[in-house]
Parts: sequence; C-alpha cells; structure tokens
Amino acid sequence: MTALRPERESGAHGYGAGDPHTSYGGQPYEVQGAHEAQGAHGAQGAYEDGWYGRAATPGSYDAGSTDDATAQLPPVDDETVALRIPDPPPRTTGEEPPPAGGRAARRKAAKKRQGRRGGSHKAGDGPSAGRGRDDASEGAPRAPLSRVEARRQARARKAGPAVVASRAIGEVFITSGVLMLLFVTYQLWWTNVRAQAQAGKEASDLQRDWANGERKPGAFEPGQGFALLHIPKLDVVVPIAAGISDEKVLDRGMVGHYAEAPLKTAMPDDKTGNFGLAGHRNTHGEPFRYINRLEQGDPIVVETQDKYFVYKTASMLPVTPPSNVSVLDPVPKGSGFTKPGRYITLTTCTPEFTSKYRLIVWGQMAEERPRSKGKPDALVS
Repeated sequence: MTALRPERESGAHGYGAGDPHTSYGGQPYEVQGAHEAQGAHGAQGAYEDGWYGRAATPGSYDAGSTDDATAQLPPVDDETVALRIPDPPPRTTGEEPPPAGGRAARRKAAKKRQGRRGGSHKAGDGPSAGRGRDDASEGAPRAPLSRVEARRQARARKAGPAVVASRAIGEVFITSGVLMLLFVTYQLWWTNVRAQAQAGKEASDLQRDWANGERKPGAFEPGQGFALLHIPKLDVVVPIAAGISDEKVLDRGMVGHYAEAPLKTAMPDDKTGNFGLAGHRNTHGEPFRYINRLEQGDPIVVETQDKYFVYKTASMLPVTPPSNVSVLDPVPKGSGFTKPGRYITLTTCTPEFTSKYRLIVWGQMAEERPRSKGKPDALVS
C-alpha cells in the first residue's frame, strides 16, 4: 500500500494539515473552526482574513448556516477562475441578448455580429458614428397616434385658404405668361414665315403666268396679283394684289393696291394719277418695315406683264392719323407736289408694332420701260 506523501500529511508548502485558512488543509473553509478562532465576531469575521484576501460582502451568506458556507460564496468562472461579471443592465428594444459563457464566448459573438454588419466600425468612424440610443430602435414599431393627435397632424398638413389662393393666383399668372409667350411667338415669327411663303408662291405663279401669256392687263379681282414691287435699297420683292383686305392680301404677305371706292387710286400705266399701296410694317411678312429708311432719289420699281415703271423717292410724312386719306389724292397733300403727275404712295403703320398712326412715302415717275428692252438700271445695279 502506497504511503501518503509528506505534503499530504503536513499540508501544502509546509502549512499544517488542519490549517483552516488554506485550501490544502484537511478541513478547508471550516466555518465552525473559524467561529471558534474569532469568538464573538461571528461568520463575518471568519472571512475578513480568509483565502480571498478581502472581507466578504455583508449579507452575501447566512452566518447561522455554517454547513453551506462554501455554497454561499460567489461562483467561480470555469475559464478565467475569477468572479463572474455582474449581469448587464436591462436591454432596450432591438438589442441582441448578451452571449452566454465567458470572455471567449463573448468574443465569438462579437465577431459574428461584425460579419453580419459587413465589418467593424471604430468609435467615431463611418456613418454610424454619433448615433444615440434612439437610433438603435429605429426599426421598432411606433405606438399608434391617438385620435386627437391624428386630427392635429391632418390639420397641420392641410393647406390653409391663403396658401390655396396664392397657389391658384400663381397658376393663373404662369398660364397667362405661357399664353402670351405663345401669342408673341406666333405674331412675330410664325406669321412672317407663313406670309413670306405665300407671297413667294404668288410671285412665282405670277411670273410663270406672264411667261405663258395667261394673265392679261385690265381689271383684277380682289386679292388677285397683277404686279411685282421692287425696292432695291431694302432688298424687297413682293407681289402687288388688288384690294387692301387683310385676309386676302395683306396678311398673306402681299402689298395691296387701293383699287376700291372710296379710296380708289390710279394704275401705274395711267397718264396721270396716284398709285396708292398699303403693306404691313410688322408681322405677316412685314414688306414695308424699313420704308422709313428711304431717302430722296432712291428707286421704287413696279413690274407688270408688259412694262417696268421706275419711280424716284420724293418725300416722306413720318406721322399722320389713319383718317388722313388726302395723302391718296391725285395730287397728294403734304407731298410737295403742286400739279398733276404720275405718282406712287406707300402707306404703313407707325410706330412699329402698333397701328396708331400712318407713315407715308411718296415717289414720282422717272422712267417707263417695256419689258422687251430688258430690266431698268435700278434692278440691274
């Protein structure tokens, strides 16, 4: 039979076998012996010099129960051989439960969480830095609003009468502005495009008919083209049609002849008289827009099927009322002419983009040239 080892008999490290303050004695943590050694101090005094090196927490065990003294001691962690960390505070909604076990288990749980979140973030880094406790519960369902709160929020979201009125007025202004912009675009751009195309077609048809002998000199129907007006200085070539109707003549980009009573005027081939013409200054082809730039002696040529009639600019009346029809007289008043002759009168609106007044330009016949002799010098140069 194997003999007992000396350290077993005398206690570890030379301590006595019955030393109640060592873990190697025959009676470890003998509470009863401690009571005897400490006397009236009781069980609390027995642990003040115990193996743990500090006094036990008061009330941590029942002093009267000496047999279960070892069971009342704080539990020992199997891995770290230390006191367990106190339980964490109650968790808020959305937090994960703490992992069971020791430090190694907590590290594993932390690594798993980092893997699910796509990597770890140090404090102060990334978009999650600075988030408060409220951010952790963003995904948590909110408590339903009371009926009073729901009504209050609905009233706050509802626009008041002043807001509704301002919105309606703003929409009216925007719509009006868009309509005005479209109207201006139509008047200043589209009417010119359309009228110039119509006038160009009429001029081409007129020259083709002359070449084929289909149009004969004489009386013309209202709106029918019978001549071409050339103003070389202004680079104007436009058909002349019978009448001054907006729909049939002027708005189609042509120049109208005062051919109807009570404003009937002479024809170019008449021996005496005043050949009166009207045209738009703005919009609808605007053939007379720049006639205010004509100076004395500038040529104005009327081309018909048989002849060229060349007039020289004589005078101008910058402003006159629309009712001043005397400018179309055989000897027009204000023109400077004093006796009958062969004259031409150009009339248009002024100022630009208005029809409040009329601008008048007069010319006097300088040359009558048959087409068989070719174009006059005014058109060649």
